[in-house]
Parts: sequence; structure tokens; C-alpha cells
Amino acid sequence: MSTPFPFTAVVGQDDLRLALLLNAVSPAVGGVLVRGEKGTAKSTAVRALSALMPGVDVVAGCRFSCDPAGPDPACPDGPHEPGAFETRPARMVELPVGASEDRLVGALDIERALAEGVKAFEPGLLADAHRGILYVDEVNLLHDHLVDLLLDAAAMGASYVEREGVSVRHAARFLLVGTMNPEEGELRPQLLDRFGLTVEVAASREPDQRVEVVRRRLAYDDDPTGFAARWADEESAVRARIVTARQLLPSVRLGDPALRQIAATCAAFEVDGMRADIVMARTATALAAWAGRTEVLAEDVRQAALLALPHRRRRNPFDAPGLDEDKLDETLEEFGEQDGNGDDDPDPDGPGGGGQPPQDGPDGDSPAGDVPAQGEPSDEGQAPAAQGAGEQSPVRAAEPFRTKVLSVPGLGEGAAGRRSRARTEHGRTTGSRRPRGALTKLHLAATVQAAAPHQRARGRSGRGLVVRRDDLRQATREGREGNLVLFVVDASGSMAARQRMSAVKGAVLSLLLDAYQRRDKVGLVTFRGSTADVALPPTSSVDAAAARLESLPTGGRTPLAAGLLRAHDVLRVERLRDAARRPLVVVVTDGRATGGPEPVALAERAARLFAADQVASVVVDCEAGPVRLGLAGRLAGELGGTAVTLDELRADAIAGLVRDVQGTSRRAA
Repeated sequence: MSTPFPFTAVVGQDDLRLALLLNAVSPAVGGVLVRGEKGTAKSTAVRALSALMPGVDVVAGCRFSCDPAGPDPACPDGPHEPGAFETRPARMVELPVGASEDRLVGALDIERALAEGVKAFEPGLLADAHRGILYVDEVNLLHDHLVDLLLDAAAMGASYVEREGVSVRHAARFLLVGTMNPEEGELRPQLLDRFGLTVEVAASREPDQRVEVVRRRLAYDDDPTGFAARWADEESAVRARIVTARQLLPSVRLGDPALRQIAATCAAFEVDGMRADIVMARTATALAAWAGRTEVLAEDVRQAALLALPHRRRRNPFDAPGLDEDKLDETLEEFGEQDGNGDDDPDPDGPGGGGQPPQDGPDGDSPAGDVPAQGEPSDEGQAPAAQGAGEQSPVRAAEPFRTKVLSVPGLGEGAAGRRSRARTEHGRTTGSRRPRGALTKLHLAATVQAAAPHQRARGRSGRGLVVRRDDLRQATREGREGNLVLFVVDASGSMAARQRMSAVKGAVLSLLLDAYQRRDKVGLVTFRGSTADVALPPTSSVDAAAARLESLPTGGRTPLAAGLLRAHDVLRVERLRDAARRPLVVVVTDGRATGGPEPVALAERAARLFAADQVASVVVDCEAGPVRLGLAGRLAGELGGTAVTLDELRADAIAGLVRDVQGTSRRAA
């Protein structure tokens, strides 16, 4: 086993370190979500935490880590008699993004269950993580069905595996830690709310600190064991402080004044539900125990709010996370208690302050950490540096609205999502087939039908059905997939009227919100002047697409053919990367084409490339005015797709049209 980077040697990242330690003190806080750019010690800090966790007593031989002081009465390895136990380090279990359902929750031997009635169960990662840490790197890329299973286990403290009437349950209480890069897409709101605390991390811009990062990392890479040994005393001190804080935690008093501050803060920031209040209360209590106090103070409530509320305030993926600290201070002051001892600024390193673990290293240096961030600072949302002749400044998008559902026809096999029909592992059962590889979803009726004709030949004498592996049938299911929604947006002079472009941007923003909810990848191609640009390559980050859209300037001619050809190239490259993900091209234009010889004919030839590849497409017709040329409709015909106007794109407009048609039919009857 490799030597982990010491937790106390991580550079800065005070909020990250504190959030992890608070969960180590009180797992009831609910875990940590770490958001930040690559190369900021997210994974390093999480993996290092496991070395600081106190050891756990487990029933000897139990695969589910039952506590000998109170074993789980429903443990599949039970019942456990009083007796031998062993102490082992707390586990940190990593959940890979591409893990299967069986790997997460465990698997039943269906063949033995049917033939012998035996619950032969192989534990999964949730069982391994019980009473330890479950770490999900790139948690925002986790498949929806795994997220649902994770949510259920985190909420109930138990994992249930049910297959065709055979059920197994075991305890699964763990510290949930997730890391993510927001550039790769946001989390579902349901999963966001399940994380007790959230932390935003970024690489330091201070040269001295970055130098220290590199120095420590190089020293660790040269001699991991020796480097860890130099930090052993600091690690032991933090480990002992965690044990002390755990012992003190039951004695910490959360008084009514602090509770009023917590409730007032959650109400002031309009967070949904009551989970935020509960998490803040538990976090403030853990902060007091970490500081060695038995009374929750106002500074504990403030720190708890900064850790527990930012991710609960987001209403859509385009809202920036964060908390208005001035508003927070005003709320705490308004509802705070009078300080009787006059000590408004306790020493953060003394017994009255929250503090951090020892910051100085064995050589008296500042703390060090993981590798520095790679690459340049993100430029998402910035407008192009140079503006061409006739270019107008960007206009703001109109308010988004709920859009009509756009989908790809046919039946796909792409990544799980919520847009188009697809063959999936989860969904409604549509038939059966022989399993290819491991059996994951048994089709019971088809299995019994396959085995029934052979019972006499197999010498069946009892009540049990004699089942062979060749009889097993895999259920085929139909669900929904996520698609690649590629926006091709006309930013030429013909679209440059400010009110019109605002409406167009609002429509694209609405479609982006729809893509976020349906778990799509998105890309953005724009065309104006004489060229077309890939404003955003295909990504899961719809907020990045929204930022690019917001800063999009307009003006110049309309190189429609160039925009379509660039979009075709994007799809060709993306098809090599992910052949199973089907594309949906959304062209936002008035259909005009100018510039160069025969611009309309060139655009039509480019459009026919999409039709030849059978790419699903929709043209959002932005033509305005009393005289309409119908060019967008002609373009849709060449693409082999459909055309909708901006008004028809609205879901409420479509619903109103349906109601009108139904009303007319009833009156005619």
C-alpha cells in the first residue's frame, strides 16, 4: 500500500480541511462536497483524512463491519453472538464513476436463490464503506441510477438489494465525500442537498505559497515514507484532537439563542426545507467540540452557515454559489444574544476559537499540499478579445421559460439521461434475451419458461425448480438517454436588433436549462462575419455554455454554411469519442445566408450533410416582421428536421394549443 500524503501537510485550504475534520468529529453532519478546479489538493486531502480517523471495533469475520457493542440484527452474516472482535483502521472506499449497480450495492446469486432458496450475497462498496468514508471523485459525472441508490443509502443508513422477490438488507452508514470540477457539469439538486457541507477550493495566486506547494510535493514524490515520517507528530496531534472532540461532543450545549440564529439565517437566505437548519445545528455543535468548548457561540453559527448554506441557495445551474457575508453578519447580529463577558473576538487558536489543526510543519514552515493547479485561469464567459467592424456589444438574455420537449427519434443506447428513448439497464421491461456476461436484471417469467420443459429430464422431484445457467434470461428495458445537444447560433447583423437578440438568447438559455435537467452534453457553435467558431466544445457544463452565450456579440454578415460545416466537424470528432451518444442539432437562425458566392446554395449543401448522416435537427426560426421569407423552414427541410418559431418553442404555448384543439373537438361533438 502506498504512503498517503499527510493531511497536515496540505497547503492552506483551511475551509476544506476544517469541513473534513468536522465530519470526522461528527459524521452526523452529513459529509462534504468539494468543488474546485483541477490540481487543488481535493483528492489528496480526502484520501489523507482516512489516516486520521480513529480505528473501529468490528465483529470478527463479519463482512459488514458490525459493531460488537451493538451488532446489526439484520446483518446477512448474523446473528452475531457476543465474543471475538477486532480493531481495524476506518476504511476509505472509492466509488468509481463507471461502477455498476452490483459493484455499489452488492450482488445476489440469482441461480442459487431460485433453485435452493439461499440468499448467497456478495457485498458491494456500500458494505465496505459502513462506519468509514465513501469517496466519490467526479461525483457530478456519476450515473443517475447510482446517484439514486447512493441517496437512498445515505438517507436510511441501510442498503437494500431486491431481485425478483429475494431481498437482502444491511447497515450502510458512512461519511460521504465527493469532489467535482464545476466545468464538467453540475450536480442534481437532490444530491447537492444530501451533502451536509460544501467547500469551494482554488489554487493560491501567491507565489510564495505556490513555491511551498511544489517543494513539498517534490519532497513527497522523492521519498513518501520519509516525508510522512517528518509529519508523524502533527498527524498524531490531530488524530488525538479528533478523539477528544468526539468524546466532548455529547456534552456540547446548543442553546436557544444559537438555535434562533440558525433558524433566522436559513430563513433569511430562503433555503428550501429544514435540512439546512439541522445540518447547521450539527456543524455548529461539532465546531464547539473541535474548539474544546461545551457551549455553541455566535462564531460557530457563522462558520456553520458558510459551510452548510452556499450549495443550498442555488435555484438553477446558472446561479453562482456563495453567500452574502454582510447579510449573514446582519442576520446574526439581529438575532444574536447579548455577550455577557465582553469577549467579542476570542483567540481562534485558544480554547474559545474554532481553529485549525497545527499549521506549522516539522521544520517550522507553512503547510504544504498537493500539486499546483494546471493550466491557465478559466476564461469562461469572456467575450472574444477583438471586435470586428459593425459588431455590437453583447445583450442580456431574456428570462428563460419552460420549453417544448425536443428529442431524437428512434431507440438509442447512449448514456443514461432523460431526453430520448433508449435501451437501458433501468426502465420499463420490454422483453428478454440471453445474458451477455453477468446477469444484472432477471426476467423471471422468461427464465421459468425456459427451464420448465426440461424439469422431467433433469430429474426434478421436489418443489424447487431445477434451473441451469442456460435458462437464465436478462430483462431488456427501455428508458431514457442523454444526448449531445449542439447549438448552432446565428450572431450576424440580421439578428442584431437588441430586443430580438435578447429573445433569442433567452430561448437558447431555456434550452440549456432543459438540457441540464435531461442530463445532456451541450456544445455551442456561433457564426457571424466571415467565419464560424466553436464557442464551447461538447461538455456537461451547461453553465459554461450559458456564460459563453451571455457574452456573445453580434454583427456582420451571415456565413450560414460555415456555421453548419463547423457543427458537422464537431459532431464527427465527438462521434469518435462517444459513438453511443446521439446528437441533436439546434440551429437558431432566421435562415438568411450572405457573404461569398452563392451563400444560399452553399448552406443548403452543408445542410444536406446532416440529412445524409441522419442527424436529428431542429431549426428555431427567429425571423421577425410582417413579411416572412420562410428561409428557416427551407433550411429545416434540407437538414431533414423540423422548424419551430420562438413562440412555438414555449411549452405553455404548445399546451395552450392542445387545450384549444381539444376544446374545439368537444364543441364539434
